[in-house]
Amino acid sequence: MSKFLCRPWFSQKWLFLLFLILCAFPLSAQPEVQPLPGPLSGSSASQGTAGIPAPGGGMIPFIDLTVRNPENSQEVAFSLQLLLLLTILSLAPSIIILMTSFLRISIVLDFIKRALSLQQVPPNQVIMGISLFLTFFIMWPTFDLVYQNSFRPLSQGAINVEQAYREAEGPMRLFMFRQMQGTSGRDNILLFMAMRGLDRPVSPADVPTYVLIPAFILSELTKAFWIGIYLFIPFIVIDMVVASALMSMGMIMLPPVMISMPFKLILFVMVDGWRLLTDQLVRSFN
Repeated sequence: MSKFLCRPWFSQKWLFLLFLILCAFPLSAQPEVQPLPGPLSGSSASQGTAGIPAPGGGMIPFIDLTVRNPENSQEVAFSLQLLLLLTILSLAPSIIILMTSFLRISIVLDFIKRALSLQQVPPNQVIMGISLFLTFFIMWPTFDLVYQNSFRPLSQGAINVEQAYREAEGPMRLFMFRQMQGTSGRDNILLFMAMRGLDRPVSPADVPTYVLIPAFILSELTKAFWIGIYLFIPFIVIDMVVASALMSMGMIMLPPVMISMPFKLILFVMVDGWRLLTDQLVRSFN
């Protein structure tokens, strides 16, 4: 009997019958569908209709998204404000990366990671997270001004969208101008003004925002690379000393990075490198 049950054709047959039973059971267990009340409740319209569950039955609520013509000017203004909000949200990553302190912080942290000869520690997600929260810490006064002068009056209906944009643009421009003090910042502004064929600005108000943003990006890149060069110098000295020691001992095949990396980590931890680096980064924006 056991040999009979173990035959392949027997097991496949019973599995197929079991599959048919399981497929037919939910169909027989479905409740009877009641036709919708109204003029379509007759015998000709009873087929193809589904019953509507009673309210409070624990079902997922129905969401209706309709598109219609606006009835008054307030609805038109609301539609434009919603479109503007969606546009700002789509550009928010670029605004945070290029118009705040995020650019300089992220580049400097990547430089210190490479100077320590670290490949996977800390991960890039951690580097980006640290840069993001340090950006919030540094930019909080500017963001607070934007909220108090632009977003909050706009939500209360005290100002329109154009006035809100002007109020939000002022603190951001002030922050970028403060970070571009010096000869290099002025040269970047003059470079982009000349590329657009504009006259030499007399005051910061004469610099358009579309000129100020690329000039600020170049200035931040220059400062971040200068900080990275200063960070690389002590670690390069350690690499040179270790490489010279290995060459003098005849260990040519041994990679110097394997020996120098622990010494660089010990030096970085002993001087409390993360605290010093964070302190100097924050102070560089004051």
